[in-house]
Amino acid sequence: MKVLFTFGGLPHYYNNVLNRLNQIEDLEVIVVIPKIKGETIGFGVHQKREGIEFTVIELEEYKTFYGKPFFKNFKQTLDELQPDIVVTIWPYVLGFLFYPSLLFMAESGKIKLIQKEIPFGVPKLKEAYKFYNSKGVVTEDLDFTASKNKFVNFAKVGALSLTRLLYYNLCKAHVNYLEDAFEILGSYGVNRKKIFITYNSPDTDILLKAFKEAKSEELILPENKYRLIHVGRLVKWKKVDLLIEAVAHLKSKYPDIELVVIGNGPQLEDLKIQTKNLELDDRVLFVGGVYDPVLLGKYFVASSVYVLAGMGGLSINEAMCFNKPVVCSVCDGTEKKLVRENYNGKYFKESNLEDLIQKLDYLLDNPEIIKQLGFNSGQIIKNEVNIHTVINGYVNAFNYVMNENHKIVYKAL
Repeated sequence: MKVLFTFGGLPHYYNNVLNRLNQIEDLEVIVVIPKIKGETIGFGVHQKREGIEFTVIELEEYKTFYGKPFFKNFKQTLDELQPDIVVTIWPYVLGFLFYPSLLFMAESGKIKLIQKEIPFGVPKLKEAYKFYNSKGVVTEDLDFTASKNKFVNFAKVGALSLTRLLYYNLCKAHVNYLEDAFEILGSYGVNRKKIFITYNSPDTDILLKAFKEAKSEELILPENKYRLIHVGRLVKWKKVDLLIEAVAHLKSKYPDIELVVIGNGPQLEDLKIQTKNLELDDRVLFVGGVYDPVLLGKYFVASSVYVLAGMGGLSINEAMCFNKPVVCSVCDGTEKKLVRENYNGKYFKESNLEDLIQKLDYLLDNPEIIKQLGFNSGQIIKNEVNIHTVINGYVNAFNYVMNENHKIVYKAL
């Protein structure tokens, strides 16, 4: 079975997932990416080639007549490689709808088209106009996509909803991170049996192994039970500024409070200025990007609570692999499966500084609860959401679209 994926790049965390798929007997993975940085990958997302076991093909990305990026010579690439399955994402899925030759391949079953999606920022069909007219999708810079012109919005929503209706039903199957997909995609007429929930996860086996190693090594930072940690790209929608503000308010009650910020991004200098203005230079540590799992683990081991003040996803999984309780708000939707109130974390009201302070205060004041919630985080990873649930979800989708023609079996190592 030959499966071709289309992505906007090679995020380091997803390479491990693709490697796992490629290791399955009778399954070959090929990934098509843009020759240069694609429009679909977020600013500052760390990419790497080291350790890749699957085939990578680079094609030139261009802006199409419908205004979205696609790949030049993609049809020729399909003809040469003859994959059984193509797994694609927004907006590349539109190419199969708007280019007749690709539409024919998808409609005829010459290739089995699968869409990969969270879905995040996708309303149910009947709620689309209300959703997009209120604010629309939020960008990484916290901008809203909705137009102030209601007529323009009405036209855009109509076109987008029709397009989504068409490409959702063009696909032979869907792999999604959330159970919400059953209702959302179902509202567009997608049969429930075509929807496969993979959840979202890094390679948890690697991280759990790193956790054991990190615990056995010398602490990377002096012991401090009041140390918080945040991991993620430093962009506006992560709302690290809100977290720094919370630390400033908690400093009077917890003079030893610290915040470790791991990540790079365009907000770094602004956050450093904020830190200085709040007189937190000795309380906030900007580490930069950390991509070695053991080194990452050492920072988690030296910290008590993981905090995600804004958008994000996989950093929650990472924190839970290292037995950390999670404090978060509205993220990309994956938090609904991962974080359970008073079981392995706490939720605060979106963008609400006072509520965030209250949740952090409660945990910092109760170290025994921090320990129990952290243990529960680790159990969720080991038993419910991990690399194996992701791979099994993909395998089930692949076997479904191939019917009885060619089935593969995943055996966890």
